[in-house]
Amino acid sequence: MIFYVENEVEAKFDFDIEEVAKTVAAKVLEEEGCDHEVEISLIITDDEGIRVMNNEFREIDKPTDVLSFPNVSYEEAGDFSVIDGEQQVDLLNPDTGNIMFGDIVVNENRVRSQAQEYGHSEKREFAFLIAHSMLHLCGYDHMEPDEAAVMEDKQENVLNLLGITRD
Repeated sequence: MIFYVENEVEAKFDFDIEEVAKTVAAKVLEEEGCDHEVEISLIITDDEGIRVMNNEFREIDKPTDVLSFPNVSYEEAGDFSVIDGEQQVDLLNPDTGNIMFGDIVVNENRVRSQAQEYGHSEKREFAFLIAHSMLHLCGYDHMEPDEAAVMEDKQENVLNLLGITRD
C-alpha cells in the first residue's frame, strides 16, 4: 500500500498521522479481504478547506469531519472482484501498477473537538475517521439504518483489533 499524506494546515498531533492512517487503512483492507496493491491519498485540512470541498462535491455548504472519494465503483460493498474487471485499466497507476483506491480528507478541527466531545483521545478519533472513510472506499455507506449498523460494527472491530479504544 502506498499512502500519500498532504497536511495542508500543518496539523500536529501527539501521534504520527501517516503511521496511524496507514495502520488503520491496512487493517481495514485486511479485514475486508482486499489483496490488491492500492494507493490512497489523505489530505489534512481545516473547517474552511473541508467546507469548500463539501460544497463543491456534495453541495452541502458547511464543514464536516471527513470526506471520502472512492475511485472504485462497486456492485456490492467489499466485492473487490470489480477491480479485476473492466475498471482495472482506469484504476491502475501506470507508474506503480497499483490501484488508485481513493482519497480521504480529514478535518483537523473536528478530530480535536470530537475527541473532546466523546471523551477519548485525538488518536482514537483520527483512527475512527480513517476507518470510517476506508469503509466508504470499500463501497460501504450508511444512508439506511442497516447499512449504518454494518459500518459501525466494522469500524469498531478494526479499532479493537488495533487496540485503539475509547479508553
